[in-house]
Amino acid sequence: MKIFLKFIGFLLLMCFSSVSFSQTNEIKIRFIGNCGLYMTDGNFNIYIDFPYKSGAHNYMEYDLSELDSVKINPIFIYTHKHSDHFSGKLVRNLAKKLGGRFYSPWNIKELLKLNNKLKDFTIEVFKTKHRFSINHYSYLITWHNKRIFISGDTEHAETIAVLKDIDWAFIPVWLLMDAYEKGIKLGNASKMFAIYHIGPGDRITNDNNDPKIKLLNKQGEIITIP
Repeated sequence: MKIFLKFIGFLLLMCFSSVSFSQTNEIKIRFIGNCGLYMTDGNFNIYIDFPYKSGAHNYMEYDLSELDSVKINPIFIYTHKHSDHFSGKLVRNLAKKLGGRFYSPWNIKELLKLNNKLKDFTIEVFKTKHRFSINHYSYLITWHNKRIFISGDTEHAETIAVLKDIDWAFIPVWLLMDAYEKGIKLGNASKMFAIYHIGPGDRITNDNNDPKIKLLNKQGEIITIP
């Protein structure tokens, strides 16, 4: 599949401000693969859509060292339970071994209790559509006053379109395509867009060199939010 992002340019505002890094309440987000992310503020360790089944549906594999590197007392959050996002066996073993907790659309009420347990942290949940998935949720995390949107696999742009002042939005390219086809402009929704879940057969480029778009096609990349 050959997909170009140049036709997306009109959706996104071109303004972008450079920022200097700071250690105060700094959030680091490491790309593991597919929609798998590791997020930390130095105190809490949150894993999004990881661990999953490596190589499932011909998407990204990951080295087994990723499982060994999971931090103590981890929090695992899943958008849905497709195998390229979720492995029940792996997450249960890690949660038991490391004293962690995991949350998915099947225990969403428990997930919302994190709002009272983590410092300077809130999570909002949005039930979103993804074909072949009974339950799929997207999330808006506000952490140390920074807003991070996690779309998961949803194909529909309406949810993110009504949101404002997002610092980083993690979305698949097909969500941008849906916005383009429907004439939905996303420029006011987020300052930065990280395009993830890029398949091995996809050729996705940022031909306009839009500074608001970052392609997550290299595993291990780190995004820092000061």
